[in-house]
Amino acid sequence: MVGLCTSVDTENNPDVLALCGAGAALSISDIPFDGPVAGVYVGRVNGKLIIDPNEEEKKLSDIDLAVAGTDSAIMMVEAGAKEVPEEEMLDAIMFGFEAIKELCAFQKKIIKEIGKPKRHIDLYAPDPRIKEDIESRIGEKMVKAISIFDKLERQDAIDALKKEIIDDYDSREYEDEHDHKMSMLMVNDILEAMVAKEVRRLITEDKVRPDGRKVDEIRPLDCQVDLLPRAHGSAMFTRGQTQVIGTTTLGPLSDKQLIDNLTGETERRFMHHYNFPPYSVGEIGRMGAPGRREIGHGKLGERALSYVLPSEEEFPYTIRCVADVCESNGSSSQASICANCMSLMTAGVPIKGIVSGIAMGLITSGPLDGNHPYTILTDIQGLEDHFGDMDFKCAGTSKGLTALQMDIKIHGVTREVLSEALAQANKARAEIREAIASCISEPRKEVSKYAPKMVTFKIDPDKIRDVIGQGGKVINDIISRCNDVKIDVEEDGTITIYHTDKEMIEKAKAIIDDIVREAKVGEIFEGKVTRVEDYGAFVNLFGDTDGLCHVSRLKWGYVEDASKVVKVGDMLKVVVIGLDEKGKIKLSHREFEEKPEGYVEKEERVKKNDNHSSKFHGKPSSKRK
Repeated sequence: MVGLCTSVDTENNPDVLALCGAGAALSISDIPFDGPVAGVYVGRVNGKLIIDPNEEEKKLSDIDLAVAGTDSAIMMVEAGAKEVPEEEMLDAIMFGFEAIKELCAFQKKIIKEIGKPKRHIDLYAPDPRIKEDIESRIGEKMVKAISIFDKLERQDAIDALKKEIIDDYDSREYEDEHDHKMSMLMVNDILEAMVAKEVRRLITEDKVRPDGRKVDEIRPLDCQVDLLPRAHGSAMFTRGQTQVIGTTTLGPLSDKQLIDNLTGETERRFMHHYNFPPYSVGEIGRMGAPGRREIGHGKLGERALSYVLPSEEEFPYTIRCVADVCESNGSSSQASICANCMSLMTAGVPIKGIVSGIAMGLITSGPLDGNHPYTILTDIQGLEDHFGDMDFKCAGTSKGLTALQMDIKIHGVTREVLSEALAQANKARAEIREAIASCISEPRKEVSKYAPKMVTFKIDPDKIRDVIGQGGKVINDIISRCNDVKIDVEEDGTITIYHTDKEMIEKAKAIIDDIVREAKVGEIFEGKVTRVEDYGAFVNLFGDTDGLCHVSRLKWGYVEDASKVVKVGDMLKVVVIGLDEKGKIKLSHREFEEKPEGYVEKEERVKKNDNHSSKFHGKPSSKRK
């Protein structure tokens, strides 16, 4: 199907409209479809739930929830939240479900008016004789193989039994190639169904999982930090046969990722990337650009961790987390959240709380109508994910949820199932948080010595042009003089300087302070004489800022030529006595000498000579625009 977005108003998301449109298109077509389906966004502003919030409402909302389903059950959930308790999130989901019912009712009206009769398609079914033959030959052996706790041993045993049957049927004679292909297709489907049936039976009837755990039991946990000494922050999280190394790297705010999408250009200060190399599941495969699954898992981790990050004002860094899956037997996306929660703390990022994640599963024995038992599983592994009915990922802190993602293979789930799954997940997340806290309980007080240090301060916005200079000349000079420091300048005058060497940061800040500094009347300096004219001496006060000490202010009494009193290179103590009409600094030195007894100021002469101050340039012309 193709969802064609022909117009965007920048206020409403087109994705849920595409979902509703796709559901309606399938429903009115002659293609067999058990619809209609619909989806909505749910937000919450000041405690009030909202359907399809606009962009302004989303900024104020503490819930960002997408729900999809039919008029009878919920089929998909994806959410981010600011530590929202489980029951409140469940209320939001059901609030969205009520809106979905209305949308489905609207679609049914359309179907009634213009819907086509559905075409009849004969469903494929394996030959019962082949099924009976295979089950009689390896049925008991398959039950034993599935009961092996170790993933690799279990898979090897199952594969060996499959190979025995496949090789036998492949070597038989058939009437033609089509008959051969259909027979092999049936054999593979029967073998897969045998494994699925036994896995589901063990869980629903015997309450035994493939690795021997109880239904609410988490696999063994192991947490380690500081594996990579040169990284800004690193950690490893292991849960059974799923292991992830997480790393955190800090950079200046100028490293934010620019994103241009349908609603306009935005910036991302926090990025969470997920890598799933083929060796993590014992396969040889191509390693290239990230696929849909890797992008999705990365975004889920990003959403889960973003709600506990400090604000840009509290921690002015760009943050990039990377999760590298070393081995996987299910729930690697949630392991990546746990690993990078630890790596953030080791990097010195002051997060608000420990975030833990868990994947919940569901095995049903029939429709969820109250007459058929079901089993909710904590911390599902690969086999349970593959043959189960639900994959429900839950992440959050001790205060509440920060991310949810649910997809199912059945016709939908009820509030009862969701409530039970969330409660069971909450218990598991608490256990994982304890394991993380036993390894690292809070963020480190300082960032890594290899991470860029930073200092933030504000200047008068009118002085920004002086700091940057014409064509960036001044700021580039500062960067080169201070070993390539990074300097971010905001429109409000906020300046942030980054470098791994604190001395370089302090040096760059001192230069900027000198550029924007203004001499105040009465302030005393001891500066070097940089130029001498007949009408006075120019004295460097700080940075590139000079002031003019008029010849009449060099000494008490008449001085014919300033060069007879001072020369270039002399250190001269001066006091700021004012600014001329152009804002240029006027200095005086004579206050530091004893005033002759009976001295009378010749006001007329001083006033006349002060006109020479118009030749003074308090700051180099390259500093001014």
